Amino acid sequence: MPKTRVQYVCTQCGYTTPRWMGQCPECGAWNTLQEETVAPARPASARAANRPAPIVHAQPIASLSETLETRLPTGIDEFDRVLGGGVVPGSLILLGGEPGIGKSTLLLQAAQGLVQHGKVLYITGEESLRQLQMRARRLHTLSPNLQAAAAAELETVLGLLHTEQPVVAVVDSIQTLYTAQIDNPPGTVSQIRACAAALQQVAKEQEIALFLIGHVTKEGAIAGPKVLEHLVDVVLYFEGDPQGLFRVLRASKNRFGATDEVGMFDMQSEGLVPVPNPSERLLAERAVDAPGSVVFPLLEGSRAMLVEIQALTTPSFLNNPRRVITGLSYERVSLILAVMEKRLGFRMLSHDVFVNAAGGVRLFEPAADLAVLIAVASAMRNRPLRSNMVVFGEVGLGGEVRGVPRLEARLQEAARLGFKYAIAPRSNLQRPHERLPLTTMPARTAQEALGLALGSPREREPESESPFD
Repeated sequence: MPKTRVQYVCTQCGYTTPRWMGQCPECGAWNTLQEETVAPARPASARAANRPAPIVHAQPIASLSETLETRLPTGIDEFDRVLGGGVVPGSLILLGGEPGIGKSTLLLQAAQGLVQHGKVLYITGEESLRQLQMRARRLHTLSPNLQAAAAAELETVLGLLHTEQPVVAVVDSIQTLYTAQIDNPPGTVSQIRACAAALQQVAKEQEIALFLIGHVTKEGAIAGPKVLEHLVDVVLYFEGDPQGLFRVLRASKNRFGATDEVGMFDMQSEGLVPVPNPSERLLAERAVDAPGSVVFPLLEGSRAMLVEIQALTTPSFLNNPRRVITGLSYERVSLILAVMEKRLGFRMLSHDVFVNAAGGVRLFEPAADLAVLIAVASAMRNRPLRSNMVVFGEVGLGGEVRGVPRLEARLQEAARLGFKYAIAPRSNLQRPHERLPLTTMPARTAQEALGLALGSPREREPESESPFD
């Protein structure tokens, strides 16, 4: 009789090896090999071996029916925006986030909005039904079409989906599911892989929109093998400081829409409240005329929003000055500090530097380079900027200011909130465009931008509202 064997599987890439190693030879990740027990393969029966394979006929792709895909709106505009307009029936959606960030709260509120389309089933494997009912009462999501069940065994969950036939189902969470056919405990690579594959098949066959809640590792990635993210149709990340108010929902994978849209939420006592105008909320507590404060027009998908970038510098008495970066890329900020040291003559090696994107927003755009540079320079010189000015542009290693996409959208959002001036890349302003909504000050180099932002009042005064006037 064949015996079971032990193998080690990488939780990042799924690489298997018969012995443990500190580093995965496939993806290079450290301490990701997890032990699992592999049962011997069961021999196929003679009937299964002699069963003919199903015949599938190919057809021209142009002859396929051109029917619009059906979407189920959740009633939460910020949530629907990230999904691409609503939930697609038969889709498998994975939502990840840190503990306490509000994943269960968000999906329970979304389930309340989806009951208008039919029955919604919430399956919890972490909480009891009593705990779930207490949360639902607090969120005012008690609806007859919203049903709940407590189950952690895969076979039980599949039976519930087959019996209840819901339009939408939520599984909280994928790490708590297990199947008796695998001897490993819940949360292991083999259990997550098997449960996700079974749920995917049921979602496609029965046209059920299925939400899976996933835990994240300390690095911020969804726990489990990478094959889990390949199986699902949509991967959502719920981000933000659990102690703060704002939450950001973003998609890293979306087969039914764009992956650069974000949704903003405000955590309140009655649950998550969408923030349709994030610029006003992010700048509500901004300190006017404070050195080191710069407003940057961020572009997230089709939405432009204004974010405050704060910088603080203090003399350092350490051999290695401190660099504390929050909400921005550490590598990009280090690049900006190196340009300031080499090209602009700032003595950054003798100062501790603290840079923060206020409001818990994470900035990935290179267009924030110039705003970071001017914020740090303002803190170094202890000179505030105009309170009604925005700054954006990418900074190269030579100190040049490079162009950024969608100039008009950024300026229109700034003008809508009452800003009058903008320091922008000269290359963007040299292109033909309509009359700009505010006064622009073009800069070809970081030195020019610094003079426009922190120079004398005569140096900072723009010549005209637009280079094309």
